[in-house]
Amino acid sequence: MDKAVNNIQDFIQDEISKLDRSIVATPQYRDHLESFAKANMGNMDLLLMQMAMNFGYKMALENVQTELS
Repeated sequence: MDKAVNNIQDFIQDEISKLDRSIVATPQYRDHLESFAKANMGNMDLLLMQMAMNFGYKMALENVQTELS
């Protein structure tokens, strides 16, 4: 069972590192995402949507990682 958990942990770390290297920046915190949304005043909605999806994926991965610890 420990090997399976380690494999999942490795997968999560790999996915999170991919988010850091993606074309669209993944916000570190929700506040950063909200700041961007306010600053662009409705422009670049496609970019904002991708940032939000990346952030949600990162949060989900971190939640799973926490549960495995």
